[in-house]
Amino acid sequence: MKRIYLLTTEHLENGLWFREEEDFKVAMNYVAVQAASCPEVVVLAFELMSNHVHFVLKGTWQAVRVFVEQFKHRYAIYYRKKYGVANFLRRNNLDIREIPYEDEAPERAIAYVQMNCVAANICAHPSQYPWGTGSTFFAEGSPAVIRIGDLSARARQRLLHSTCDVIPDHWVVGSGGYILPSSYVNVKAVEALFRTPKRLNFFLVNSSKAKKRIETSEAAMPAFRDQSILAVLPDLCRSLFQKESFRHLQPEEQVELARQIRFRFSADANQIARVCGLSYAEAARLLDSL
Repeated sequence: MKRIYLLTTEHLENGLWFREEEDFKVAMNYVAVQAASCPEVVVLAFELMSNHVHFVLKGTWQAVRVFVEQFKHRYAIYYRKKYGVANFLRRNNLDIREIPYEDEAPERAIAYVQMNCVAANICAHPSQYPWGTGSTFFAEGSPAVIRIGDLSARARQRLLHSTCDVIPDHWVVGSGGYILPSSYVNVKAVEALFRTPKRLNFFLVNSSKAKKRIETSEAAMPAFRDQSILAVLPDLCRSLFQKESFRHLQPEEQVELARQIRFRFSADANQIARVCGLSYAEAARLLDSL
């Protein structure tokens, strides 16, 4: 029997799933490829964060598990080819929680996923975050798109980083360079669940992720995406220490770099750990040395 599940991958403590924007685009297209390859699974919502991903899926327990594990496998192959990192995500655990139909649980699960980017101080509203379904529901207007069927076989393969040939011709690619979630997410079902944009917004602002952001003392501070900090780290290392990367720094230089990242980017120990490839304990130790 098909049920609704919230699936969350384990947070990477000392690394990133996505080092740059192109990685996000590839992963967005892999979600589309997986949706086309697993028609028995209904995609209701998802969000790709720097070091983990969330999905709300409808299907059997086995089918939704396979959906996410195959998505991880596709992306891990891409990651290995691009960055030379073997066994990426092999030990990345997957948490699967069944969502009951009563007590507005599906609405709360979808709102929880949508608000991850807001809780991380990346944006003010889910609709501003492109890597998921944040702008998919109750959307106004039609963005400029290209039908998959209008692309040549070679262009399609370049776009999808896959030879998958089951993508329906009517699915569309947006200006961001990936298949829009509205092509394969069951938008009508989600909108029917929430009924109105106002009710959707109610669940967003009252989700546990929203409350966490409000209760966090640093919530009002501007935040930088992991990818933005990661992109400038080599320049920081060269300008401050005349060295190429964090791993070439001496212990006292690592402490100073952590200080620079903290004050330049309002980064906490978790973010410093992710962008520098450290454990949380190692990043906290550096900050404690300041």
